[in-house]
Amino acid sequence: MKSHRIVAAGALVAVGAMVLSGCSAPNRDPEIVGGSSITVAWNDPFFAYNSNLSETNAAANANIIHLANNGFVSYDPTPSLVHNDKFGTVEKISDSPLKVKYTIGEGVTWSDGTPVDAADIILSWASQTTHRTEGEVPEPEYDDEGNVTNQDAIDAAAEKGVFWGTSAVKDRQLDLVQEMPEIGDDGRSVTMTYSKPWADWETYGDADDLNISAHGTVQLAFPEITDAKQAKDKLIEAVKNNDTDVLGKIATAFRTDYVYKSTPSKPQQTLSNGPYVITELVQDQYVTLKAREDYTWGTKPKYETITVRFIADPQAQVQALQNGEVQIVQSQPTADLLQQLEGTSGIKWESSKEGTYEHVDLQATNGGVFDPATYGGDAEKAKKIRKAFLLTIPRDEIVEKLVKPLEPGATTRDSNLFLPGAAGYDESVKTSGIAELKTNIEEAKKLLAEAGVPNPEVRFLTAQDNPRRQSELQLITASAEQAGFKIVDASTKEWSEVVSGQPNAYDAALFGWASTSTGVGEFGANYVTGGTNNYYGWSNTRMDEIVKEIDVTTDAAQQQKLTIEAEAIIYDEAWSIPIFQHPGVVAWSEKVENVKPGFLAPQYFWNATEWAPAGGTK
Repeated sequence: MKSHRIVAAGALVAVGAMVLSGCSAPNRDPEIVGGSSITVAWNDPFFAYNSNLSETNAAANANIIHLANNGFVSYDPTPSLVHNDKFGTVEKISDSPLKVKYTIGEGVTWSDGTPVDAADIILSWASQTTHRTEGEVPEPEYDDEGNVTNQDAIDAAAEKGVFWGTSAVKDRQLDLVQEMPEIGDDGRSVTMTYSKPWADWETYGDADDLNISAHGTVQLAFPEITDAKQAKDKLIEAVKNNDTDVLGKIATAFRTDYVYKSTPSKPQQTLSNGPYVITELVQDQYVTLKAREDYTWGTKPKYETITVRFIADPQAQVQALQNGEVQIVQSQPTADLLQQLEGTSGIKWESSKEGTYEHVDLQATNGGVFDPATYGGDAEKAKKIRKAFLLTIPRDEIVEKLVKPLEPGATTRDSNLFLPGAAGYDESVKTSGIAELKTNIEEAKKLLAEAGVPNPEVRFLTAQDNPRRQSELQLITASAEQAGFKIVDASTKEWSEVVSGQPNAYDAALFGWASTSTGVGEFGANYVTGGTNNYYGWSNTRMDEIVKEIDVTTDAAQQQKLTIEAEAIIYDEAWSIPIFQHPGVVAWSEKVENVKPGFLAPQYFWNATEWAPAGGTK
């Protein structure tokens, strides 16, 4: 449903794949192998179990959430939408108005034995709509080190009102369901009536949408309630009556109690509705999950435990694989790394395009170099400086030096919104204005001179411990300084938290957007005013109109036309520029069967229940 920034695969939740080597093994006995364990690697640490918040919408979180949870839908590597009928069914009742019935399957439970039911869908709806919010929360204010200085005021305002933290946008997606959804089938189903025909209605209800339990969240907000049914009833009544006193406390728990970096103290914080449940989390080191013996509404896990180690450096990941410390890795490869894999026995690997693209985004409202407020509100002056900076990004050089050694036919990606090769890509490239942003140092100097700011300082944020990102930063710095920019390296290991939560700590950011769905309106979360992934204060009236219009447009030709228009706005505003589609590599020990790289987030974790010790059960 949303675009994962960070869905961040080293990124921050269209198609094509090029397989170089590796093969799949046949399925084995679908039973948990007693005492079996597997350790795998990911580049960024897990830090939140609720990825629906702006500051937690990261692949590092989504991957773990998908290990532990199910939903009505998911994606295979094609990527095609898969309906998980054992979890529940989705039935379109009517087109006009659009009415959809969501029914949870019998026997589907949370890891504490409580049934998954309508209350959990009601919580998902309430938290992702503007119809159950109340009051306004002050914008964060920051000190020079990026720390929020008015947190007490934010917390106080949130406590007084109903603030979910999901950046729900009026008349978008679930907000089109204006009235309380109808509960039926003895509390197992919810029927939603949409005010307009949401084009991407089938993409709602994945693991990210439904991994937060209603009863657990109410119990976190009201610890005196120990009975699960009583907790569910309290939520439903509060949502039905728009009881802001009760909803305010529930929303606070929803927003704050699922953010953690080490094993949480309350069992409600790790409840899962899927095959695994978190048992241990060590900050910045690893997270361990254990298979649920009672899980029957999907493929039964084979490994009893899965441990995900957080290893930022791709080289260190491969070394850990070679040493037998981990059994699966996914890296942003270098030529040296691929040679190392080719020379290692006992390892299988596949290299392919990922559903992630590299890009640079610019802060527009942080009081920095690209913010009109810095120049007395002069929007055109700030835009010239933004455009000048984007003209210095050496996209061709980056691809030539860092990507082509891995993929000889690689080219720049020239669209933020269309996957290369997809319908609309070529037309968008021709008309969007990205051609005017081809690296041009002289034009950048000219724009800076016109703006009267010849030597602006840009704090540049990227991953400190990612070799490819650091190489990109070196190339960007050398190019930008030719035009007169002064680049201040703001790299940090905690880049994903900084990019979403500390806007005044940087002016430009380099990372990757990883898609989680093929929905036509997916890009809206990045570019609509107040969108979940819009960390930069970007705001354009026509863009907001397009995002809402495309959500309710079912004609493919009109969807494409609107997307092309949106792309032109991005480059006219000089907000962001794409660089390349990620080449990726997944490598695994031959002692593991059924590893299959995925295109969309959750990356190779998509079929974790199929991973099996080589040879199957003993």
